[in-house]
Amino acid sequence: MDVYEIFRGLNPVLQALLATLFTWGLTALGAGLVFVAGEFDRKVLDGMLGFAAGVMVAASYWSLLAPAIEMAGEGDIPAWIPAVVGFLLGGAFLRLIDMVLPHLHLGAPDEAAEGLKTTWKRTTLLILAITLHNIPEGLAVGVAFGAVAAELPSSTLAGAIALAVGIGIQNFPEGTAVAMPLRREGLSKLKSFWYGQLSAIVEPIAGVIGAAAVMVSRPILPYALAFAAGAMIFVVIEEVVPESQCSGNTDIATMGAMLGFAVMMALDVAFG
Repeated sequence: MDVYEIFRGLNPVLQALLATLFTWGLTALGAGLVFVAGEFDRKVLDGMLGFAAGVMVAASYWSLLAPAIEMAGEGDIPAWIPAVVGFLLGGAFLRLIDMVLPHLHLGAPDEAAEGLKTTWKRTTLLILAITLHNIPEGLAVGVAFGAVAAELPSSTLAGAIALAVGIGIQNFPEGTAVAMPLRREGLSKLKSFWYGQLSAIVEPIAGVIGAAAVMVSRPILPYALAFAAGAMIFVVIEEVVPESQCSGNTDIATMGAMLGFAVMMALDVAFG
């Protein structure tokens, strides 16, 4: 029996947990470069952020919105309603967290901190910003595995695995893009690595919650998939793209985004 068959025999919640532990592990691996690499060129970091943005945009459509629309088409209401409602709710949810959770985007001055006012240290606010970024990624993977459990034609285990692989691939440079700036902030290599990988620990939590939620109630599946897509698009537009271009490396970040989109699209079409 191969690994795929063993994985298919597991409970969907356990599948989501293992998949998101994989995505977290690649974040930790990327953050680990802080031990072996010197100062990273800002152009490289911006290219990495662009790549992450491209993967997230592609995953939002190919792995989440398209299946949501297809699933909704099997019901009695217009197929676009669950996709639009879920998508907008996902963005609204992230905006609400964005307004409440104190955080600071990489490269921003202290006075640009968002969320509720606090006396927390700058490094804490930076880490919380990346943690916020990772919530929709874990949720997306969890919902995808939960959808497979519903045995709908538009959702396959191979597609869910492809989504997890795509998120994991973009998490590797993302881990580096977090740890290196923390190192520049004055943290030790060990602390930079620790906080870099810790920012993705929310992915297994969100993944398990997403998988369990859609297994409990099949009718919410299209909404849940679109919700995860909306949350990811919010993060891309509000955080990842601006950060990738704030240093003037627009072309590099854009090409990174194009490459990331192409990689995720190929994964989903080939294996989904």
